Amino acid sequence: MGGRSQVLASRGHPSREINMADAPRTVLISGCSSGIGLELAVQLAHDHRQRYQVVATMRDLGKKGALEAAAGEALGQTLTVAQLDVCSDESVAQCLSCIQGGEVDVLVNNAGVGLVGPLEGLSLAAMQNVFDTNFFGAVRLVRAVLPGMKKRRKGHIVVVSSVMGLQGVVFNEVYAASKFALEGFFESLAVQLLQFNIFITLVEPGPVVTDFEGKLLEQVSEAEFPDTDPDTLHYFRDFYLPASRELFRSVGQSPQDVAQVVVKVISSPRPPLRRQTNARYTPLAALKAVDPSGSLYVRASHHLLFRWTRFLNLGLRCLACGCLRIRIWPR
Repeated sequence: MGGRSQVLASRGHPSREINMADAPRTVLISGCSSGIGLELAVQLAHDHRQRYQVVATMRDLGKKGALEAAAGEALGQTLTVAQLDVCSDESVAQCLSCIQGGEVDVLVNNAGVGLVGPLEGLSLAAMQNVFDTNFFGAVRLVRAVLPGMKKRRKGHIVVVSSVMGLQGVVFNEVYAASKFALEGFFESLAVQLLQFNIFITLVEPGPVVTDFEGKLLEQVSEAEFPDTDPDTLHYFRDFYLPASRELFRSVGQSPQDVAQVVVKVISSPRPPLRRQTNARYTPLAALKAVDPSGSLYVRASHHLLFRWTRFLNLGLRCLACGCLRIRIWPR
């Protein structure tokens, strides 16, 4: 049989046959103007086996310069840049109509926005924007590509989630909630989609060092946050922000590192449901797994941030140098 074949693996689990004779798989990626999305698009487009045709999308095409420069000779060959606003049904439909046959083999939901700060100082409109992009934007794209994947009985949906989809982080309540929503939604959907030989993978980075994150921390450090009491502002500015900067310095990953993990996931014959990208962050993520009640994680996080700040900084430096290499999660 030629073309795009599919097989069932042993033990009744669906899998995918990697056939060198197959046509390149079409990969649609959202949020490619910078960061993880840009790096992933470029790495896939430069695949030496030319296994992928990449449709790298962004909301504002005025920001495509960095992507096109990084793509180099791949631009117009294995990489195409397209406009896509994940918050618009019309934009999603228009983008898919420009893909030959409208067939997407791999969807990477990467577009996202952040929100940090004391809850009392955040507007409901800002919170809704986070969910509109991070959660409903991903759902909108999946709804658009799923009928075709089901008809062909193959496909792969990759979701750039976060370790904050596994554990709450102080002063990141809304962002973490949007990632928790993604985790629950796609884990539930994954059960059904195995019947159609469609895989879902939640990629869970820890801190990622990007210009966006740096600017965000700089902006919130100077923000007023009206309606927030002085004590909470003090905890945010004098405890959380310094600890957050140290966390990024000590265990932060580059977008290139995260993109490499996603490339491996996409090329896997049996993709996992979840994949954390940062082994140095594992001891922090493991706190919640050790105690299913969650009390250990909440109390340890509280003590480390508000009472044992020096110990927290020392621990982060040890994680950075590899002194605390604890492996909890199976590979």
